[in-house]
Amino acid sequence: MNLYFYFSKKYFLTSCILKSTSYRKFIETIVCIIYNDTVKKKEVIIMQVEIKIDSSYNDPKIIILTASMTEDVSSIVKKLSEDVSQIISGYKDEKVEILEQTDLIRIYANSGKVFAVTNKDEYILRLRLYELEKRLPSNQFIRISNSEIINLKKVNHFDLSFTGTICVKLSNGITTYVSRRYVPKLKKILGI
Repeated sequence: MNLYFYFSKKYFLTSCILKSTSYRKFIETIVCIIYNDTVKKKEVIIMQVEIKIDSSYNDPKIIILTASMTEDVSSIVKKLSEDVSQIISGYKDEKVEILEQTDLIRIYANSGKVFAVTNKDEYILRLRLYELEKRLPSNQFIRISNSEIINLKKVNHFDLSFTGTICVKLSNGITTYVSRRYVPKLKKILGI
């Protein structure tokens, strides 16, 4: 399997090759820096992943063996340390409901309160937006303004015809806008 990523400003080309045997994986990443159609630097990074099944262990155990602490190793440790998706509770008519993250369309702040919108209803949340941002998976939820987070999987389309902002049409018919401050982040995620 080959994956190619292209970053417009620095001209990186990345290929990732996965070879696996039973419970072992060798991940080889070739990074090329290309400038004016000439390869300036080529680096090969190999990481070995091994899984051992042992009935004497009740809980999974992860050991990282490395020559030094690198950005890649720090990134792996950070990912492993992250909390599993946390529960989000919504309040409606003096009742509390557990909200599934997959059902959330948008979360926004208005008049000092935070609201979550799903296909079924709108709920009041007792968490701040920055707390919700930490609880929600960053590959699915993105902050588009100081007062709003959207679920990328619930977006019908983006309208780029506006100058300095992006119009977002959500699956429930609501139209919202990305503030100028968050436009570059969204464009980077969308690859535009």
